[in-house]
Amino acid sequence: MAIRDLVPWNQAGQGMTVRSKDESPFYSLQREMNRIFDDFFRSFSDMTPAAWGEQHLGSYMPRLDVTETEKTINVTAELPGMSEKDIEVSLASNGQMLTLRGEKKQEHEEKGRGYYHAERSFGAFNRTIALPCAVVANKVEANFKDGVLQINLPKQAAQKEGAKKIPVKTS
Repeated sequence: MAIRDLVPWNQAGQGMTVRSKDESPFYSLQREMNRIFDDFFRSFSDMTPAAWGEQHLGSYMPRLDVTETEKTINVTAELPGMSEKDIEVSLASNGQMLTLRGEKKQEHEEKGRGYYHAERSFGAFNRTIALPCAVVANKVEANFKDGVLQINLPKQAAQKEGAKKIPVKTS
């Protein structure tokens, strides 16, 4: 008897079953676990932060557009279903931080013959924007119309940023 006859992996053709990768129970378990984790995390990737706020966390995050021209910085915020009484705009840090705060409240009630349907939703937001330069605080204008808040922030006069010569002294 030769030693190679004693080695079990050499006897594949002599009654020993060899499974392919697809037939392995460990491989199918790994595939199933991967599918379960993919399905679980896919449900979170479908939700945007705004959807989390409205449906899950009790907060609301408005969409913002910030544009800059030579003389002004313009901020546009979409605030559907809100009124100007629900919104607060403030400027801090020497005119370089703009803060928008608000609270959204919605109630819907419907009565009919044999049924009553009521829905209520609440959400608050607090959004702070770092401005690229200082603005003139007493000339800031905010206008609210049809659920859109537009804020115009005039820039402060830019100081000349030329090179300054520093004299060198000897001691």
